[in-house]
Amino acid sequence: MTLNLDERLNQILPRVCSRDFLDSKGLGNEIGFWIFDYPPERELDVRDFLTGTVLPALGKQDPPITAATVDLLKLVTDLLEERKLLDKAIEMQQVKGDDGALAALRSVLKEDKLAQKIASQFDMPSLDLLILTGVGAVYPMLRTHTLLSALHPIMGTTPLLMFFPGRYDGHSLRLFNTLAEDHYYRAFRLVPDAT
Repeated sequence: MTLNLDERLNQILPRVCSRDFLDSKGLGNEIGFWIFDYPPERELDVRDFLTGTVLPALGKQDPPITAATVDLLKLVTDLLEERKLLDKAIEMQQVKGDDGALAALRSVLKEDKLAQKIASQFDMPSLDLLILTGVGAVYPMLRTHTLLSALHPIMGTTPLLMFFPGRYDGHSLRLFNTLAEDHYYRAFRLVPDAT
């Protein structure tokens, strides 16, 4: 049986609230990295469900689940503002185009630097869950498979859940269901299409 997106959304909360998920049990010594993939055209529905249903319910669990959410677009713009580069980046994009601006910003927006920025914002051991959103909004400024790899040593035992507008088949990420696949093997699909 194939599940539609609404059915898959309704399975998020029971999965992330389970002790097996929070303790990364049953993963065969793999890291607790999870991906919830969805049709890109349903971005607003997924965002509304996350902020209106999932996040409020986490704090109401017994005991409450401590989760932090990182919007990758906000992370990138905050980093550029801190370095006083946001206005310059916008101006550069207007003058040199997307490729020129991206090339100039590449050293600032390296995924390992962004992973360190995430680590500096949160005490990972005190979190039950870290959620990443805004994946589509930061493309092509950063590549999520590289960011996930950079987060491996930082996360420790804290599970990570990334909301991904596209397709993840357990082996590769296909952003927007159209872009070339980025191979990534160390995450699990949170809710598969079929039961």
